[in-house]
Amino acid sequence: MVKYMDYMISKSPIRVFAPAVDSARRRIRTLSMVNAGHLPGRTLQREKAVFKYWAVVIITGGQGYYQVDEGEVQPVRAGSWFCLYPGSEFNYGPDEGGYWDEYYFTVEGSRLEEWLRDWLFPDGKVQPVVVDEMLIQRMEGLFRLIDSGAPDNLDRAVLQLEMFLYELVSLKEGHAAGNREQFALRIIEDLGQSLDTSITAAAAAAKHHISVSTLRRIIHEYTGYPFNEFIHRLKVAEARNILLNTELSVKEIAEHLGYHDMFYFSRIFKRITGVAPREYRNRVGP
Repeated sequence: MVKYMDYMISKSPIRVFAPAVDSARRRIRTLSMVNAGHLPGRTLQREKAVFKYWAVVIITGGQGYYQVDEGEVQPVRAGSWFCLYPGSEFNYGPDEGGYWDEYYFTVEGSRLEEWLRDWLFPDGKVQPVVVDEMLIQRMEGLFRLIDSGAPDNLDRAVLQLEMFLYELVSLKEGHAAGNREQFALRIIEDLGQSLDTSITAAAAAAKHHISVSTLRRIIHEYTGYPFNEFIHRLKVAEARNILLNTELSVKEIAEHLGYHDMFYFSRIFKRITGVAPREYRNRVGP
């Protein structure tokens, strides 16, 4: 195996921690810290790299790329993390002529199998993370535990790393869920602003660059109604407002809301509200 000297990896001082403690002296036998390190100003690029152990890499500065098994070349920026693991080839590193600041932690043990099975899925994707003082201090705290060489502190280090990674995964899932919700709300808001047209699922899906089946699923998930029923309810809500605040006729309101058949519109209105449009105006109005 190639031995990389410090100056080949980075022009800045690097730190590498490789604990050498008899496993019999540790209480936690199912997870071990193989090594960890901080590579500020890293310039080294790796091609077709293979790994014996599983590792997580957190990038806190600079930018570069990450590719697994000749798949998509993904951009890596400050505020990213990704995994390295056995069984795949990796091309990764800072952009040509550039650098990145890297923290990494390498582990082994049967407990890792539980991580990968239940909550840590190395899908070969670069993931986001917020780089702030708290993040840096947590990683530096892990370094201090590892560097102490005390068996109890190495146990503490792997347990804290487990919690740290679990929180990274949870943040990723929360971020994805938040993005999905924002996308769904944008679609719903857009539908609410298009009530004066004959809205079709195909047109709405095309506008948001998704399939009709995905659109229908999103609407049902976030409103509880099928697409067509949700559109009717949006239009009836608007019709109620118009009936109470204008003198437009029922026919004019129906046409304004994209219904070409006044009687069809009236049937929809009565089904949803329980009363016909004219009766609604007379009951609620002055």
